[in-house]
Amino acid sequence: MSGFDIFLLAMAITAVPVFIVLFFIDAGYGKFYTKKWGPAVNNRLGWVLMESPVFFAMLALWWFSGRRGDIARLAFFLLFELHYFQRSFIFPALIRGNGKMPLSIILMAVAFNLLNAGMQGGWIFYVSEPEYYTLEWLKTPQFIAGTIVFLSGMFINIQSDSIIRGLRKPGDTRHYLPKKGLYRYVTSANYFGEFVEWCGFALLTWSWAGVLFAVWTFANLAPRAARIYERYKVEFADELDVKKVKRMLPFVW
Repeated sequence: MSGFDIFLLAMAITAVPVFIVLFFIDAGYGKFYTKKWGPAVNNRLGWVLMESPVFFAMLALWWFSGRRGDIARLAFFLLFELHYFQRSFIFPALIRGNGKMPLSIILMAVAFNLLNAGMQGGWIFYVSEPEYYTLEWLKTPQFIAGTIVFLSGMFINIQSDSIIRGLRKPGDTRHYLPKKGLYRYVTSANYFGEFVEWCGFALLTWSWAGVLFAVWTFANLAPRAARIYERYKVEFADELDVKKVKRMLPFVW
């Protein structure tokens, strides 16, 4: 077993306790922000600090690789960076309000993001066989289907975030139940979109590294989606149709 395989195995094992613990502990950002998580910064700055390291780490892994000119690998890289450019620089600029994000949450997220850059960039640019991803890869069913799934998930994620932002008018502090888009079927449509994205990335790269990222995305977001659902059941008891609207996976859970 190679060092990279051991790395992937360790990441897979670690995802299990993280998934379990997050059902009992609310990561203190967004709806669940509390001061008990320690010093905090403005949400906009927090998102930039949290997401941009993986953007630059992946950029470095690509730049210093002898395979950076490979067209298929370049396609993977551009899709990955497209997501993180949006999350690092565009999404924070669109945030409304003056919420805060704890530095402790940011540091934990940065640690995972850098490890994930090592998983994805390590596999794509250094560990996979040089001839594994040829130009012909772009014609394979898994690349075509995976790219469609990835872009569909990204669209759902961005659209869902836009719906959330549009719930309040300037100066309004009330809470509202989102009902447009896929919020008609799940209370965490934005999380569903992100999960779909990384399932698509796992498919288009056809790699265990990609699969593990999708697993980690679910392990991180599913417990939070469950907590949001329970909160909405209390806060919007008269509006939330629990028979129709699920937590994160439409028609399933």
